[in-house]
Amino acid sequence: MVVFASGLTACGFHLRGEAHYAFETVFLSAPAALPITIELRRSLTGIGSAKLVEKAPDAQVVLDIVSVEDNKQILSLSGGGKVSEFLLIKRVLIRVHDNDGNDWLPTSEVLVRRSYTYSDTEALAKEAQEQRLWREMQTDAVQQIVRRLQAARKPTA
Repeated sequence: MVVFASGLTACGFHLRGEAHYAFETVFLSAPAALPITIELRRSLTGIGSAKLVEKAPDAQVVLDIVSVEDNKQILSLSGGGKVSEFLLIKRVLIRVHDNDGNDWLPTSEVLVRRSYTYSDTEALAKEAQEQRLWREMQTDAVQQIVRRLQAARKPTA
């Protein structure tokens, strides 16, 4: 068992720990109806050193979810002109600022992409695969946002 654990640390594997931020309180400014809002709220509450507050004036910083876009594009066609591969793209724009409007983290983009093969004969299975990929992409986007929050710093005068 010790050999296995040392092998994991040698390859750079580390368990996810608590995220440490340069701020103590954060307000999440995002539409409540967005699925990413729920997952982001849960992540900020569960693993961060900063406390998630319910009102922007009570927060040291505000995390704005500026926009969330989900796009599906045809990546390739078969010789017969049928779709054989799709590309899924989730694009999230975020900004971290204080109540005075000073940027702790200017507007930045979180981009997650996945491709998958498609077949008309397996349409139902491919639809389920696509939904699973969208959920995984959302989780990846949330993890990237949490990591970027760790880079947010108070602006210098």
